[in-house]
Amino acid sequence: MKVLILYDYPPSPGGLATQGDLLYRGLLEMGVDAHAANYESEQEKEWYYRWFKPDVVVGIGYWGYTPELVLHPQKFGVQPVPWLVADGFIANYQDVLNDLPLILVTSNWVKEMYVRDGISGDNIVVLPVGCDTNSFVPFSKSDPKIMAVRGSLGISPGQLMILTVGGDAASKGAQEVMQALALIDDKVPDWKYVCKVWPQERTLIQNLQDLELAKRLGIDKKIIYATNTISRNFVPYLIGACDIYAAPSRLEGFGMPQVEAGACGKPVIGIEAMGMLDTLVHGKTAFLAKVAQRIVVDQVILGIESGYGANHCMIFKEPRTVDYRANINDIANNLTDLMNDPALREKMGKAGRERVVENFDYRVVAKRFVKIVNDKLGIV
Repeated sequence: MKVLILYDYPPSPGGLATQGDLLYRGLLEMGVDAHAANYESEQEKEWYYRWFKPDVVVGIGYWGYTPELVLHPQKFGVQPVPWLVADGFIANYQDVLNDLPLILVTSNWVKEMYVRDGISGDNIVVLPVGCDTNSFVPFSKSDPKIMAVRGSLGISPGQLMILTVGGDAASKGAQEVMQALALIDDKVPDWKYVCKVWPQERTLIQNLQDLELAKRLGIDKKIIYATNTISRNFVPYLIGACDIYAAPSRLEGFGMPQVEAGACGKPVIGIEAMGMLDTLVHGKTAFLAKVAQRIVVDQVILGIESGYGANHCMIFKEPRTVDYRANINDIANNLTDLMNDPALREKMGKAGRERVVENFDYRVVAKRFVKIVNDKLGIV
């Protein structure tokens, strides 16, 4: 089997790039003849088509990347197999996607979104994102690298560290976590809440809104926003430094940081919806807060990034849920239990580690990929 993998290559620290790079690594370690290229590089992709002649071209992205991941390899007679996430609504390219013999998606919820929006489910197969369980491991609190992370954040050895990681924090449920922490502040040990976000203009605006909320709640002295650019090499130690990973995300097709937190032996606070229904087990590896609210829209404005002209208005026959909000009281109760019970944190973290190693290790995912392609396309 010869595989060309298209993603943000060389990989940035983002989720899609990591998703593609771990599949690439897993295939190479299996002995599969594989190469990687940037999904936007038409010249390099064509170069691989001409001399490498891949059996399949696996493109990582969402439906809006169809021109780069599907149409481009088809132009040169190469079989595309997109591995897709969802952004809440699949607005275009239904005909193109329905003609494919195989589409990979990251969770059952993502598959539901594609089917809901006009893609046949017959050729959609769920393939979870891989995790590097050699890098994301449980660390001792006395490990110098872990102590250095906590020290750099101004967190004392006796304080509990709660962590959320994302492009921005609000989309990962940080505002709901803050409201929950404000409710229980006098019922739990001393704590700090760290939000690691990506430095960009949109994030800066969102950060200010989040911090204003923290000030209104009276907990702003306990909230830390870390906005530095970091590499993937640092992330295991950042997660390893926390006591609880909290991300009841508003939109989550898989939840890679939640899985990585499990691999590090950390209990997780999530939401009982979307991709986390696949990755987390309520009461065993995580606490999943109930859905308190669904954000529903009856129309959206799309543009050229979606294959339309500028300011294209799409009106839905039936309103669509595009965002979720977790129940704040559930988060508060779950945090109270975890923050007051070190043994519970350890027990759930151990169960989380076992689940990730068994189901989401990147080598396990690579083996599943090979089997799926063999079963569905007959390529060995």
